[in-house]
Amino acid sequence: MKRFLLDTSAILTLRDDEPGADRVAEVLDLAVRGKAKCYGCFITLMEVLYRVWRDEDKAAGQLAYQQCMALPIEWLSNTETLLEKAAEYKAMYPLSMADAWIVACASEQGAVLLHKDPEFKPLPMAQELLPPKARKSDFRPIQSPL
Repeated sequence: MKRFLLDTSAILTLRDDEPGADRVAEVLDLAVRGKAKCYGCFITLMEVLYRVWRDEDKAAGQLAYQQCMALPIEWLSNTETLLEKAAEYKAMYPLSMADAWIVACASEQGAVLLHKDPEFKPLPMAQELLPPKARKSDFRPIQSPL
C-alpha cells in the first residue's frame, strides 16, 4: 500500500485551494478508499494552527486545526526514535526545526513526502513536489482592447 506524509504546505494547499490542491485531495481520497495510508507530523498541526491564526484570526486557526483532525491522516507524535531521526536530519541538512521533524516522520513511515518546499529537494527520500503557489508578480493585468 502506498504511504504518503503530508507536509504543512500540502495541508495548507488543500485548505487554501492553491495549485496542487487536487493532488492532495486525490491522495486523501485514496486513504479513504483504503488504497493508501496518509500520515502527518504533530508539528504540522501546530504550524497550521499558528499560520492560519496569524494570517486570519484565532477562530480560523482553531477551525483549521479541527479540520486537520477530521482528515484521514494518522498523526504521528514524538518518540525517542523519531527525536533522534529529526536531530540527525537537522544536523545533516539545512532544515528548519519543523521540517526536520516532518522529514523524520516521513522517513520512519517509509512514506512519500508530499510538499511544496524546495528545501526538501536534496534529501535522499521519496518525494512528490506540488506546484508552487502563484506569486503576485505572476498575475498580469488584462489589457484593454481600447
